[in-house]
Order: sequence, then structure tokens, then C-alpha cells
Amino acid sequence: MNKTRASGRTVGGFRTLSLQAPAVTLLLLWMLVPLGMTLWFSLQRYNLLMPGMTGFAGLENYEYLLTDPALWKSMGNTLLLVGWVLVITVVGGTLLAVLFQQEFPGRGVARVLAISPFFVMPTVSALVWKNMMMHPSNGVLAWLAESIGLPALDWFSSLPLTSIVIIVAWQWLPFALLILLTAMQSLDDDQVEAARMDGAGPVAIFFFITLPHLKRAISVVIMIEMIFLLTVFAEIFVTTSGGPGLATTNLAYLIYIRALLDFDVGTASAGGVIAIILANIVAIFLVRMVAKNLES
Repeated sequence: MNKTRASGRTVGGFRTLSLQAPAVTLLLLWMLVPLGMTLWFSLQRYNLLMPGMTGFAGLENYEYLLTDPALWKSMGNTLLLVGWVLVITVVGGTLLAVLFQQEFPGRGVARVLAISPFFVMPTVSALVWKNMMMHPSNGVLAWLAESIGLPALDWFSSLPLTSIVIIVAWQWLPFALLILLTAMQSLDDDQVEAARMDGAGPVAIFFFITLPHLKRAISVVIMIEMIFLLTVFAEIFVTTSGGPGLATTNLAYLIYIRALLDFDVGTASAGGVIAIILANIVAIFLVRMVAKNLES
């Protein structure tokens, strides 16, 4: 009887593996082949403008990149961009979720309009902000400034990184709102009503009931947004092209410059490896944070 059960489990296990093998193999190839090629090219002298200069470079590409001030400037810009966008979207999304949870006329339409920017493509939203909102002559913000007697501001020259933060935050705020508003739906109304009967005001209810209830949802928002914000590219490419100078160059855009403008595939690949290491460090930290919140 034991042999039959063991045999059944073995046969079932082989069947399961045979069904999973094609998908797992394809996934591994999809992940490991590009990673392996990136690692290989990062160790090579490979510049498309100098085809005669080839061969094994060892860690020269990494040494060159790590001693390049542009790398540290781009990493600083990346951290500033990610940090400020997370602050704006989490704080703004939380406040908007509380607002849209209340009953008021046209709430359904308002929710749809508030969430709709998330479905606009990054390139389109960057063009809208560049040519319709932040244009120093014809933009809406310039018109508002002039209407109250203030000089129009050339956003992409005077405040380039702030402009990118505003554009990206405008795109990701609806996502945070959607996740947090969904989490608000599961908040126990009886608990809130009991707190009100005990004399708790709106501020106390928010900090002691609503905010702890949204803790897990906020962790999920931070994790998902941070993964995508590390690779912001289209908004920078369309609006500032990384400038003025390196003012808005993040790590993803620096890799683009090295690969497709300087044609230095070896250095660009080394930058890609550094980006992978940074992304994995962030991912490990975020996964632990989310797991801790789920356990609590």
C-alpha cells in the first residue's frame, strides 16, 4: 500500500514537472540570457565607434563607470526622483482616498476622473505637461502666474528635476489612489462610528483608525511604485533629455546615453549590472518590509 502511494506521488510529481517545464524553461531563458549577455558585454571592450578595439576588459568598465561623476550624479537624481514621487503619491493618495470615501454628489464621476491619468501613456503625459502646462509662453501655469502678476517660469530650465517629479507623480498618484481607495472599502464602519460616539474627531479617526488600516496597502504601493520608478525614462527623454547638463539624468537615462549616444556597449552594460544590483537591494528591502507588515 505504501509503495502504491509513493509510486502515485512520484508519477504525479513527474506529470507536474512535465507540465511546468516549458513555462519555467521559457521564463528562465527570458531572464537569464539577457542577464548573461549583459554580464559578458560588461567585461568586454565593445564600442561601436571603434570596432578595432575589442577584447577582454575585466573590470575596467566598472572602474571607469564608478569613477565617473556622472554615475553618482545620476544615482542621486534617481533617489531624489523616487523619494519625492513616493512621498507625493502616498500622502496625496491617502488623503484623496479618505476624501473619495465620503458621500458627495458626483462621487462616481470624480473617482473615474481622478484615476484616469494612470491610463495615459508616459510619452503622451510628458508632451502634455511640456507643451500645454509648463510651457513658459503658452502653458497653463504661465497663464496662471501672469494672471496674478507673477512672471512666467521656465520650468524645465529653472526647476528641471522638480518638473520631472511633478509629471511622474501626476501619473502615479491615481495608482496609489486606486489601491488605497480599494483598501478603504474594507474599513469597518462600526469601528469608525464607535470612535465617533466616544468623542474622537476626524483627525483622531484618521491617525488611529484609518491610517493603521491602510498600512499594508501603503506598503504595497511603495513596493510596486519603487520598482517602476527606478526605470523612469520616457518623461526625461521627451522633456529635458537629461539636462540641463546632468540635472535630470537618472541611472536609466545614463545607460541610454552610454549605449545609444556614445555607442559604448561595454560601459553601458556595466551600468546595467549596477542598476540590477541596486534594484535587487531595493527589492529585498521592500519584500522584507511588506512581509513584516503582513505578519503584524
